[in-house]
Amino acid sequence: MPSSRFTFWVLILVVAIAGVSQGLTIPLLAVLLEEQGVSTVVNGLNAAALYIGILIISPFLEIPLRRIGYRSTILWGLAMVTLTIALLPLISDLTVWFLLRMLMGIGDSCLHYSSQMWVTNIAAPKHRGRDLSLYGLAYGLGFSIGPLGLNLLPYGTWVPFAAVGIICLVAFGLLSRIRNAYPDPVESMGRQENRYAAVFRLGWLALIPSFLFGFMEASLNGSFPVYALRVGVSVEWVSLVLPSFVIGSILLQMPLGALSDRVGRKRVMFVCALAGAAAFCLFPLAGANVWLMMLLLAVAGAAVGSFYSLGLAYAADILPAAMVPTAGIIAGMNFSVASIIAPNVNGFLMDYFQPWMMFTVMALLLVGFAVSCQFFRRRGAGEGKTETVVA
Repeated sequence: MPSSRFTFWVLILVVAIAGVSQGLTIPLLAVLLEEQGVSTVVNGLNAAALYIGILIISPFLEIPLRRIGYRSTILWGLAMVTLTIALLPLISDLTVWFLLRMLMGIGDSCLHYSSQMWVTNIAAPKHRGRDLSLYGLAYGLGFSIGPLGLNLLPYGTWVPFAAVGIICLVAFGLLSRIRNAYPDPVESMGRQENRYAAVFRLGWLALIPSFLFGFMEASLNGSFPVYALRVGVSVEWVSLVLPSFVIGSILLQMPLGALSDRVGRKRVMFVCALAGAAAFCLFPLAGANVWLMMLLLAVAGAAVGSFYSLGLAYAADILPAAMVPTAGIIAGMNFSVASIIAPNVNGFLMDYFQPWMMFTVMALLLVGFAVSCQFFRRRGAGEGKTETVVA
């Protein structure tokens, strides 16, 4: 239906704007704290607040989604993000920043969960991989543009925040052009705890990519700026190197999504996990060579930058339709848990061991996932097709 495709494209534009917002604020706050002399561990703990907010709200997101609808949930999330961005440059207290970043995480989670579920709902099964990859592509494109806002810092600390606030207002305007909608009603499946357990039992492999993507994103956007500054890379170069991962994911986001529709998402993710692990293993050899950093991050991004969307599409393939919103909640929680763990693990490694070990950890996680792919057996037939499973 034309109305559904119009809604789809508006959601694509909105998530691109959300990507710009996150792509700038995460490294921006990390750089500001580093320049203030805040320790790496404290910097990582403060960055974790965003993902603590995501983790807190994730179990409850299905409630507003069903009561007030997709668009209203997105609007509430966008309002919280905009408010947070407006307050951050006005306050320098670390405790207040921690609370504000938690609020930002809650808003981001509302926005992304509702938009992901909306896109999944309106996407045709035979094009689900392509459409969710396009969603991921839009977010990735915005995320890659975001760090360029670090170059606005010489004009004043508040300037990058003001730029993000303006684009958030554009998102409000876009959302006003579409009508609200609600998820399809689901049949009773017993207690909620049983539904979560069933999702884990039937689709545990599809839930791992969200954890891996959260760990990699938090590592690269929250810890990599500190790593780069410590090996002698300037802030200006950080703003150019950092988007390489997302640019790499942009290049293969759509091709990998379309390929997964044809040959199967598990096969695609297995190969990509090994390629990403190889790129991260080689990264320490780059030293302070920014061009080699860009190349390796682009290769890693091309390989694993679409993991979240591929994992969500895989969950929609192998789970009953009524379980997909629950899988989306679990994926969001996995993402937030990994994002909380990553900055703290990386901060510990950089302070007490070797900074490059953060890349070894990411490589080992990807190898572990590739091994898990060999042990997962689905109920149903047709690799890459929608399957019937028994709860």
